[in-house]
Parts: sequence; structure tokens; C-alpha cells
Amino acid sequence: MSCYIRPRRGGASVFFTVNLAHRGSRLLVEEILTLRAAVRQASAARPFHIDAWVVLPDHIHAVWTLPPGDSDFSTRWGSIKARFSRSLNEAARQPGDGPTLPTELPVVTAGRYAGLKPGLRADKRESAIWQRRFWEHHVRDLNEYRRLVRYCWDNPVKHGYVERAVDWPYSSIHRDVRLGLVEANWAAA
Repeated sequence: MSCYIRPRRGGASVFFTVNLAHRGSRLLVEEILTLRAAVRQASAARPFHIDAWVVLPDHIHAVWTLPPGDSDFSTRWGSIKARFSRSLNEAARQPGDGPTLPTELPVVTAGRYAGLKPGLRADKRESAIWQRRFWEHHVRDLNEYRRLVRYCWDNPVKHGYVERAVDWPYSSIHRDVRLGLVEANWAAA
């Protein structure tokens, strides 16, 4: 078992990757309004600054800066994931064209637990939408910060969804272009 201990630096900038349980799903872009509402509600309850954000069909990359003295990004991600899941589960129970949600977690394909199929934890009201954890990396300096923000912007191009970062509709690059922080024709090269 690993002995990883998360850093506890208040006001830190942190890069995240958050995945759906079922890779290849399109749920995040199909339910983008629900995701945006979940992020707004979570941010209203526990503020954080979104430095960069990109939503792809089955995962999210983000760079956040937490308020001074606050290092609790886990609660914020838990809130976003729970609000999104709760909204989708409620919509799926309504008659009509609600989203079709997975009912089981997929078999683990890599790593220490490869080949295992984890069960849902009913005591935690878990659904089969998100991977249980997320990946985070504390930003060390300004150069790394810039590189990670650009990584977020360029990720849809890397995955072949679009040819230019500004062509992907679910990215903070649009906000930054509007604010004059980046040129509209920005490219990773």
C-alpha cells in the first residue's frame, strides 16, 4: 500500500485530472449544463479560483488556486462530483429523455487492482459515474503554472477533437481570450 500524503498548502495552485468511471463515455459534454451548475454551486459554498478548465467527453483537467489558508480541494471535488451525480440520478428517474447512467463500475484494466471489478459502496451512496479518486499535482513555480494552463487549453487538440484549442467549446480558453489574456489564435506550438 502506498504512503502518499497530500500536501496541505493553503492558497496553492493545483492541477487536476478527474475521470469518469467509464472511459469512452460522452456524459460530461452531453450534460455540460449540469456539470456547470454543480461547479457553480460548489464554488459558491467553498470558493476557489478556476485558472484553467477543460471538459472532455470522459474527463476534466483543471488548474485551481485555493483561497489563502485553505488547502481542502478534496471536499470541493467531492461536492462537484456529488452534485453532478445527484442531478443526473434525479433526471434519470424522471419519465422522458433523461440520461442513461451506468449501473456498475467497470473492471479495472491497469495497475495493482487490474482485473478486479469493484462494487458500488451503498453506504456512501456511490453511483457508477465517476472514478473514485482524482489525480492532483501542486504547481511549483510560474513556468509550471503556465505549462499546465496551456496543457488544459491544448488537450482537446491532443485528443483529436478539434484542430485549434479555441474550437473546443468546453474550455476556459474562451474566457481568457475575452479577457485579453491569450490570443484567439493561440496554439501549443
